[in-house]
Amino acid sequence: MRITGFGVLDKSGQQLSYVASGCIKTPDGELPDRLKAILDSLGEVIAQHQPQQVAVEKVFVNVNPQSTLLLGQARGAAICAAVLASLPVAEYTALQVKQAVVGNGHADKEQVQQMVKRLLRLSGIPSPDAADALACAICHAHGGQGMGALATAGYRVKKGRLV
Repeated sequence: MRITGFGVLDKSGQQLSYVASGCIKTPDGELPDRLKAILDSLGEVIAQHQPQQVAVEKVFVNVNPQSTLLLGQARGAAICAAVLASLPVAEYTALQVKQAVVGNGHADKEQVQQMVKRLLRLSGIPSPDAADALACAICHAHGGQGMGALATAGYRVKKGRLV
């Protein structure tokens, strides 16, 4: 919960273009203050970029139950930011996001970062948290259909890989 990634894309037909991404770093301190920092920062991102929809990753049960609870609370702050702006919220599991972006639901962070860079034609590799947020946005933009939808966007799928 110390770092929350965000990503903003524009979709025109099947083409996606990168708008913005980044990481919200919460201050040390009490949980309510950290959640407020996430809520306020995402509110600013929403006000600046005026998205029409929001996609968030569902919480997975981690080996550490405390981490899972904290992730759920951070996710709640993100959902509240969207709801306060009257935006619809879609939710995807990490498996769905990775399958949609990489073609492998068990892809590691580096694979996600590389595919996000390639799909959005970025000059550099985004940080892991920003890449996760952008991957969730890519998944949502293609209706959670992943590789099939990406293939219609000008890519070919060969042996489960985009070419």
